[in-house]
Amino acid sequence: MPSGFRPDLAAIRAAHERIRPFIHRTPVLTCTAIDDMVGARVFFKCENFQKVGAFKIRGATNAVRSLAEEQATRGVVTHSSGNHAAALALAARQRGIPAYIVMPRNSPAVKKEAVAGYGGRITYCEPTQPAREAACAELVQATGATLVHPFDDEAVIAGQGTAAVELLEEVTDLDAILTPVGGGGLLSGTLIAAKGIRPTIRVIGCEPALADDAAKSLREGRIVPARPPVTIADGLRTSLGHKTFPIIRELVETIALVEEAEIVLALRTILERMKVVVEPSAAVPLAALLNRPLGLAGKRVGIILSGGNLDVSKLLPS
Repeated sequence: MPSGFRPDLAAIRAAHERIRPFIHRTPVLTCTAIDDMVGARVFFKCENFQKVGAFKIRGATNAVRSLAEEQATRGVVTHSSGNHAAALALAARQRGIPAYIVMPRNSPAVKKEAVAGYGGRITYCEPTQPAREAACAELVQATGATLVHPFDDEAVIAGQGTAAVELLEEVTDLDAILTPVGGGGLLSGTLIAAKGIRPTIRVIGCEPALADDAAKSLREGRIVPARPPVTIADGLRTSLGHKTFPIIRELVETIALVEEAEIVLALRTILERMKVVVEPSAAVPLAALLNRPLGLAGKRVGIILSGGNLDVSKLLPS
């Protein structure tokens, strides 16, 4: 995909065809108990059942499969706290090319283990954006590998939008879709896909109040950097990117903010009522639906459960 090209619905559909052999078509689940709690009909697109346990495999696979052969042989490089790192490592392994992964030292242990298990060559760095970017730049210089940004990449955005395509193929009459927002790749792809398929659909981004950079960015009309990482939703601690921000600013209805206790309660609700495992970031949209006046009573609402890589060592005794 040419640099600077903004993905459209056609690009997302092309990405879907490209990645179809390498990903799962994840199920859409419902839960009567949750419907009763929120007063709406909710359809959960379960990317927690996706390969590597997260939607990230979609964008990573599209990026890797879009590379020309000569470019691909030099490998790919990225920085990520976990899910994109694991996804890129697996996508690279499936194509038989190296993946160089920069990870913050404080990344969850389960995600470090996953990246190593998929064959990613890990370089650890301090948990700051400058440290991540500097380590990536060094690897690109040393190896000639192609940088695949976790979210600020056209091919990644197009790949992430394929989850919404599948959701709307299965549930054609949704009134709204809620997604978590960190760097904005999933939300951007969802916006382009959903609005392209169903122009009247409402798309709402959801983020922790302790990582409210997307909401601030929309208010101020510029990218506001994320605060130091303190939210339990570790996948949403990143700032919006220069490619994702304009898409979100143009197309999103609003960004709903939720508190930490609300995220924990939503996570518990999913675990107890749906009997499926998700990570805290994936519970943020349900937290918004449970606790914010979004005007969705009686509506048909899609929620993308973004991932299931919960660090169970924090829940269970060793």
